[in-house]
Amino acid sequence: MVGYWDPLPALEAAGDSGLVWRGDWSDRNWRNVPGPFYCGLTDTVWHLLDVAPDNVLCDDEDRGFVFRQPSDAVAVAGIVMTAHDDCYLGFARDGDEHWTVPAVREWWSERHRVEEWIDRVLPQWGANGDLAEAAGARRYSEYLAGELADDLRHYMFWLDCRRSPAPGECLPEL
Repeated sequence: MVGYWDPLPALEAAGDSGLVWRGDWSDRNWRNVPGPFYCGLTDTVWHLLDVAPDNVLCDDEDRGFVFRQPSDAVAVAGIVMTAHDDCYLGFARDGDEHWTVPAVREWWSERHRVEEWIDRVLPQWGANGDLAEAAGARRYSEYLAGELADDLRHYMFWLDCRRSPAPGECLPEL
C-alpha cells in the first residue's frame, strides 16, 4: 500500500443510503480489524460471503465481522451490499471516530486471539464442508501474517494526521 485509502468517500457511489449503519461500537466483534467499518451484533451473513469475500466473514456464532478494510470502490460496494442485507443492521461505518493510535496498537498486540480462533475453526469448517467459510478464514490468516501490519501503520498515520504520509515520512510503530 502506498498510503491509506479512505473508503468513506466511496460510499455514495456504492449506493449507500446511510440508513443501515446502526452497529454499536460497544457490541463490536473483537475479530474486526481496525478501520472505519466494523460489525456489532449482526445476523448471519454467511450467504453474503460471495459479495465481499475479501472483507467480511462470520465467526462460529454466526456474527459478522470485517477482517479487511476495503481498499477500493468495488470492496466498499460489497460491504454496503452486505450491510443492506443484514436484518439486524449491525454494520457500522464510524470506526474512525473510535479508533486511536493506542487502540490500534492494543488490538495488534492481542492478534494472537484471532490466530487462535482461526486455528480452532478452520479444521471444523473444512471437515463440515463449509468451503466459503474456510477460504475466508485462510484469507484472514494470510492477511494477519502479511500485509495487515503495514495497513495498520498507514491507518494509524491517517488517524493521527488525516492524510497519507508524504514520501520519506515515518510511519508509527505497532
